[in-house]
This record gives sequence, C-alpha cells and structure tokens, in this order.
Amino acid sequence: MSRLGNLGARLYRGEVGYDFIGKRRIWYGVSVLITITAIVGLAVSGLNMGIEFKGGAVFTTPKTSVSVSEAEDLATDASGHQAIVQKLGNGGLRIQITEVDTAKSDEIQAKLATDLDVPREKIAADLVGPSWGEQIANKAWTGLGVFMILVVIYLAIAFEWRMALAALVALIHDITITVGVYALVGFEVTPGTVIGLLTILGYSLYDTVVVFDSLKEGTNGITKQTRWTYSDVANRSINSTLVRSINTTVVALLPVAGLLFIGGGVLGAGMLNDISLALFVGLAAGAYSSIFIATPLVADLKEREPQMKALKKRVLAKRAAAAAKGEATEAEQADGDVTDLEDAAPAGAVVGQRQEPRGHGRTPGKRR
Repeated sequence: MSRLGNLGARLYRGEVGYDFIGKRRIWYGVSVLITITAIVGLAVSGLNMGIEFKGGAVFTTPKTSVSVSEAEDLATDASGHQAIVQKLGNGGLRIQITEVDTAKSDEIQAKLATDLDVPREKIAADLVGPSWGEQIANKAWTGLGVFMILVVIYLAIAFEWRMALAALVALIHDITITVGVYALVGFEVTPGTVIGLLTILGYSLYDTVVVFDSLKEGTNGITKQTRWTYSDVANRSINSTLVRSINTTVVALLPVAGLLFIGGGVLGAGMLNDISLALFVGLAAGAYSSIFIATPLVADLKEREPQMKALKKRVLAKRAAAAAKGEATEAEQADGDVTDLEDAAPAGAVVGQRQEPRGHGRTPGKRR
C-alpha cells in the first residue's frame, strides 16, 4: 500500500489525526486575513471587466508580421483607449478595445488598416453593446442567488440548519477569495469567468457534504454516552475524509493548472485564463473551507446547545476524575488495532497517543 493510502487508512481508523477543531481559531484567523486582503484588493484595484460587460469593438486582422506589443501601441494610439491584443493561430491579431461606438469603430478600423499595412476590408469589426454584458451579469447574480437558496434548503432538510449555515458561509468565503484574486491579478472578467465562478461552488459543496455526512452518522445519539464531545467526533469526521478530499482536489486541480499555467501562460492562449483562474483558485479555496471553516463552524454552533454543553461537561468531568485517580482514560488505554468508529478514539482529540483496544468502545449512541 502507498504511503498516502496507508495514512488515509490510519486516519480513517482513528490511529492518527490532527486537531482541526481545537485549532479552529487559527484557521478562522487565516481566513479572515485572506478575506480582508481580497476585499482590499477589490476595493483598491477593482475588477477588470471585459468587453462583454463594458461594450466596445473587436477587430480581427489577417496574418501580419506586426508583434503583439507593437499592435497594442498602434491600437491605443488609434483609439485613445487601452487595447488588448492576442495573437491568433493563423498569424492574425485579435484587437479588443472597450467603450467604442459605431462611428469611432469605423475610424479605428481605417487607422489600423493603414498602420498594420493590411486591406481595410480584410479587418473584421464586431461591436458589442454594454447592455448585453449587463444582462449576462444580472442572470449570473440571479443564478447564484437561486443556487445559494436551494443549497441552504437542501442541507437544512438533509442535515440541519447549522450545517446549512456553515456551508453557506464557506461558499461565500470561496467566492470572495476568488473575486479578490481576480482583482489583485488584474485578469479580465468575461462570461467564461462567471461560468468558472459558478462551477467551483459545486466542487466546494461536494467536499463539505462528504464531511457533514460522516459527522451526521458519527453523532447519531451522541448524548447517550460520556466518552466523546461533539468536537471530538467532528475531528474524527474531518480526519477520516481528509485524504479523500486531498485526492479529489489534486486530481481536479491538475488539468486546471495545465490550462492556466501552460495554456494561458506558456502558449499565450489568454482566453483560457478567463475560466481556468476562477477554477484553480476556487477549487483550492473550496477544499480549504470544507476542512478548516465549515465543520469547525458547525462544531461551534452545536456546542452552544444546552444538551451539548451538558455532554461536554460530563465528558470533561469523567476525564478529570480518571486523571485524578491516575487511571488511563478510554482514549489512552493499551495499544490495540483499531478497525472502525466503534473502536476508535476521535482523531485529533489525542494525536499520536495510544488508542483503545479492540472491543472496549462503542460508537456514540450505541448501548453499552
């Protein structure tokens, strides 16, 4: 078995683990810092909206020996606006200029024909009105709002409202970071960006639901025992699905990284950046939020309940009494192979310590 596979099996069985819940304030702080940076970047730099949202003209030329940088200078001089130029596969150029009307478009087309030394009739000019981009933006916001509402309703029914709220916070966290990165990097926002932004929400939600499902199963009837607190079992749920989340995220990120760094960066296929950056940042942020934000937030909300407070008090009192007598707690008893949740101490509650022997424990909710 590979090292990662062996680690995943040991995490699932509770033999090793990391205390995600106990260190949740650290992750909250990291998320707040990243989010503030994203918001500041958005406020200072703003989003570089593409021609589809601002309106303007796109000129496509036949094959020419003029370089991209030279064409940008010529187009900027001809229009009075900053131009974006891309080299096409046939050797031609795609020149994009925002905030250009019909009359100005004809003038720019004639000037480009002269400067690039190509026939005017061979330069294709397409005008894009800002109203079309506004409609796209409005529909995207509507789709995002409907998606969020449906997600909250589904999670509230399938799990509970606290998990629905935590998942919503995680999704907003992912969107904010992705939009902030776009503002900081200065990439152009196009309809492809909107598609990528909406796509990442599904990936983020998938990882979150996997952990929530494990948590729901592990906490069924938890108040009937005095071994583990809600946070203990939440730790177990994160650790048992950790390797699966990492594998899923890495496999999803590899092709997206190819699009972003090779397709968009090395090969210069700028249009690939529109969707690939949103996917890359969103996938990474989604994996982070499902582990470090969503589940710890659920644990925080649940342990505010009176019955969970009472459970935690009983568990801690039992552990303190055992420690005072010099006895090993149930999570610190003799070594033994652990095969499932019935026999496992919650991973992260006792990292690297000896686990309970086979046959001494029960899953929360099962009668002794």
